[in-house]
This record gives sequence, C-alpha cells and structure tokens, in this order.
Amino acid sequence: MEEVRTCSCAGSETVSEAELWAGLDRIIAEHRDQPGALVQVLQKAQDLLGYLSVEAQDRIAAGLDVPVSEVYGVVSFYSYFTMVPRGKHTIRVCLGTACYVRGGRKVLDQLKNELDIEVSSTTEDRNFSLDVVRCIGACGLAPVFTVGDDIYRRVKPSKVGELIAKYRNGAAQ
Repeated sequence: MEEVRTCSCAGSETVSEAELWAGLDRIIAEHRDQPGALVQVLQKAQDLLGYLSVEAQDRIAAGLDVPVSEVYGVVSFYSYFTMVPRGKHTIRVCLGTACYVRGGRKVLDQLKNELDIEVSSTTEDRNFSLDVVRCIGACGLAPVFTVGDDIYRRVKPSKVGELIAKYRNGAAQ
C-alpha cells in the first residue's frame, strides 16, 4: 500500500509520498543547470515538503551534483530552513532589544504556555511551530510576533490566547 501523508505545504490536501518526491525531482530538474541555484531549490523544496529531511537533502545534492556537506551547510546555517517537521502556522516572536524591553519575553512565555510547547518546537497536531527571532524590523511597534505573514504589534500577554484562537479555529489562513 502506498504511504500517504498530509503535508502542511499542500494545505489540507492529502498527497502521496511518490507525488512529493516527483515534485522535488521537478524542482531539481528546473534548476539543475543554473549555477548557484542551491538556496532557491532548498526554498522550493521546503515549501513543497514542509521541511528538509536528510533524505531530501541527499536527493537535492545528487540532483544538483553538489556535495551533501554543502547542502547540509546551507540548511544548517540559515534559520529559514528546518530539518524537522513544522506546523501549519509558524509563530516567530521578536526578542530584539526593543521587543525584549517592552515585554517580548512575557509574550513568548504566554505563547509557550498557550501552545504547550518550547521554542523551536511544534505542537503535536502540527498546527503551530514556535520560534524566536532577534529582529523583525518593527521596533517602534514592540513587542511584536508574527504568525506566517500576519504581524501582531504592541502585543499584551493577556491577548495571546485570543490571537492564537483565530488560527486554531481556522479563521485566519
């Protein structure tokens, strides 16, 4: 029987493993002859697969004819890339100086409590992942956190549950 999984990158659509790997092979083929295409391929691969497993990194290295160590080096260097499955909604809490001073740590603590996960973790239902960033570039609006492309500014810890509920209930996509 063919293994089937739901991929956060594919929305709520069920996609077979074979279809995901075929999609990755198409991405690699599109960029195979482009010098310096590794980062672009990794971005598209992560969008497709949801994360960059060792198997995906090996396949990309072979397809682009670059050493696996180079692929791993890029994946492990850039915080954008992840080697573990991520949630449907990625929450990034800013703990840069302005956000930290204005209560960013309390917002983070409330998010950890609300989601029952630690930083760099994903909820069991794979709905949320929680990360910390050093600056979002919205210092005047501190404290700030993002959920995907949505930005929440001047966040009070008491409002965190209400904000997250929108994503739990599927109202925000």
